[in-house]
Amino acid sequence: MGYVPRLKQEFKDRITASLTEEFGYKNIMQVPKLNKIIVSRGVGAAVADKKLVENAVEEITLITGQRAVATISKKDVASFKLRKGMPIGTKVTLRGERMYEFLDRLITSALPRVRDFGGINATGFDGRGNYSMGITEQIIFPEINIDRIKKIEGMNITFETSATTDKEAKSLLTELGLPFKKN
Repeated sequence: MGYVPRLKQEFKDRITASLTEEFGYKNIMQVPKLNKIIVSRGVGAAVADKKLVENAVEEITLITGQRAVATISKKDVASFKLRKGMPIGTKVTLRGERMYEFLDRLITSALPRVRDFGGINATGFDGRGNYSMGITEQIIFPEINIDRIKKIEGMNITFETSATTDKEAKSLLTELGLPFKKN
C-alpha cells in the first residue's frame, strides 16, 4: 500500500464521522469533501515585461509542487494597454494527493509565518460551499528563497468543496484545520 497524506487519512478516519454527527447525514456519500484547490496570481505588470509571468509560474510551481500555467487575457482593454491573448497571470489546480499535501503545508508551516496572524476571515464563502482567501506575501511559504525574489506579491487560494451550504463548507474546512477568526 502506498503513501496516504496525513489530512486525507484524517478525513477518512475522523472528519467524516464528526460531520455526519454534526449535520445528521443518513449516507456517507452526503458528507462534503474537498474537491480541488486553485492557486492563482494576477500579474498586472506583465503587460510591460513578459519575464514577470515566467517568474510567477516558477514561484507558484515551487509552492504547490505542480506545474503552473500562464493565464491569458480574453479581450482587449485599451486603458491597460492589454491585447487579447497576452499572458497576464498564472494558476494551478490541485486535486487528490497534491491537494492534501498543499493544504497541510499551508496550515502547518505557511499561515503561522504570517505577521500578526489572528486567523483567516470567514467572509470568503460564495453561498455555494466554496471558500476563497488571499495571501499578501508569497514569502510565507518555506519553499520560496527570500534572496531570489524580486518583488513581494500575493496570491489567491480557492477551496472548492462538494458542500451545498456555507455552514457545511466552513465546518469541513475548520475540521481540516483552517484557522478561522473567532467572531
